[in-house]
Amino acid sequence: MVEPTINFCVCVPARNEAERLPVLLAALAAQDWPGPVMVSIGVNNTSDDSLDVIGRVQRQHGARLDIAVVVADFAPGLAHAGSARKLAMDAGLARIAMAGDGVLVSTDADSRPPVDWLCNIAKAVDRGADMVGGRIDIDSQEPLPPAVSALRSAWDAYWAAVRAIEDAIDPLPWDLAPRHGDHTGASLAIRASVYRACGGVPLLATGEDRALVTAALARGARLAHPADVRISVSPRLEGRAEGGMASAMQQLYRDAEDGSRPMAPAFDHWRERAMWRRRLRARADGHALIARREPLLPPMPHDMALEISA
Repeated sequence: MVEPTINFCVCVPARNEAERLPVLLAALAAQDWPGPVMVSIGVNNTSDDSLDVIGRVQRQHGARLDIAVVVADFAPGLAHAGSARKLAMDAGLARIAMAGDGVLVSTDADSRPPVDWLCNIAKAVDRGADMVGGRIDIDSQEPLPPAVSALRSAWDAYWAAVRAIEDAIDPLPWDLAPRHGDHTGASLAIRASVYRACGGVPLLATGEDRALVTAALARGARLAHPADVRISVSPRLEGRAEGGMASAMQQLYRDAEDGSRPMAPAFDHWRERAMWRRRLRARADGHALIARREPLLPPMPHDMALEISA
């Protein structure tokens, strides 16, 4: 067990998640992180008994979990993922502000972190990372149909090949192989100072987690994807956020049912992109410059059929 050298606050947006929250909170209580785990839950636009459920969990795990709840009912135009995650993370930021520069850890109410989740995040932060993304696994208690599982495995293999190309051409000293490529709101740690500097979670209906990462990278923050930082999530098809994990699962199911091979950018495009990044990274401000310029590049053509094992 590591010493608690980092002030963590796990930040959870929750909308009608009374069924899922006990699973997440029990997993947080089981962390091998020493001392109480600070948790900030942003309950928003909720009509179920989430608050009662949280109260029962707090009484059950009071010695392990230090839970604070903030409640909001957003107007229809703001009742989206950006507002919900910002609610939870801003409240978390306020909680750790008095304890010096801590680390906010975003997750979702339908997640199940392994017992070493926080400890492995802490190790990555101690190695110099400003942000730590967690690998997204499908919860083994909710297995995918075989065709959907095969397609997800094919995408995993594709992105592993892309990372191998990037690591060969433009390796990053703070994000060394073996690494995964995920950095979504389901498992994303960010230093509080970086979170403040880039303005926090943007009020976007979808993609708020990716926008937060991009804003931090544009300020020179260092993002790591350690292989030992991972989290299990529900493969549910009806999510709480437009464009979130549930939307991705819906597309995966549609592609599996269609039976055709999805198209992806050929690996040569990724080699060219890695070379482009390496050239810019040679500049003094290259790391931040890449984050600012890359979103402006034309999209890569999807000109290669995904290889799917039988």
